[in-house]
Amino acid sequence: MWKPLVAALCLATPAWAQPAIDLRSATLVDLTHPFDAKTLYWPTSPSAFELTTLAAGPTPGGYFYSSYKLCTPEHGGTHLDAPVHFSQTGRDSAEMPLSQLMAPAVVIDVTGKTSGDPVYRVSRADVEAFEASYGRIAPGTIVLVRTGWSRFWPDRKAYLGDDTPGDASKLRFPGYGEDAVALLVERRVALLGIDTASVDYGPSKDFLAHRVGAAANIGNMENLTGLDRLPPKGAIVIALPMRIAGGSGGPLRAVAIVPAQ
Repeated sequence: MWKPLVAALCLATPAWAQPAIDLRSATLVDLTHPFDAKTLYWPTSPSAFELTTLAAGPTPGGYFYSSYKLCTPEHGGTHLDAPVHFSQTGRDSAEMPLSQLMAPAVVIDVTGKTSGDPVYRVSRADVEAFEASYGRIAPGTIVLVRTGWSRFWPDRKAYLGDDTPGDASKLRFPGYGEDAVALLVERRVALLGIDTASVDYGPSKDFLAHRVGAAANIGNMENLTGLDRLPPKGAIVIALPMRIAGGSGGPLRAVAIVPAQ
């Protein structure tokens, strides 16, 4: 009697009457880069990913046992920015509701523009062009931007545009423009995501994409991958970070469920 319940998943938002999804025929897409010694962090990060072995081997009882100590900054690899990252009054990681982290998603593909402009910023016009083709973006939607940059991971210089240690002044990669985020705030979206190191483009000094979204309690997913495997509309994204009380973000395992066509 439980098989139909296990095989089908139904998620709903206030604006989307989402039909049941049969997991037996749906495609599951991992949107997460693995965390390891090659994981990329912001150039000014004082540390990176560290995994220290506490135990790994046979025990006196004759069975195998392993345990490790994990150390990582909040913002690196595939991760979540909580609104408090750029808003003093924004929600922290533990306060973000599940309705923002599990929702229908759309993918705005700007690879045709970023291929000729490594510091391209997604514009209001890009969002409106998407809506002209696929319909108005509904409240509660997770919006993902595909720039194609995940193909450079984990080549630091290609992905970030510069590999000078400790220097974030020469970064070059695409991001969201302020006007695009302002429109998405009007649309009351749940979450923003991108396959680059930041929702703000590399040369940004004022981080307006972060600030405009955070002021509306909209968080971000950064350093995503696998967006080329998602349709423009119709997937459901589940983005569950480590739930850190008071945290401004954290490591993220993001996945997408793409229903069978």
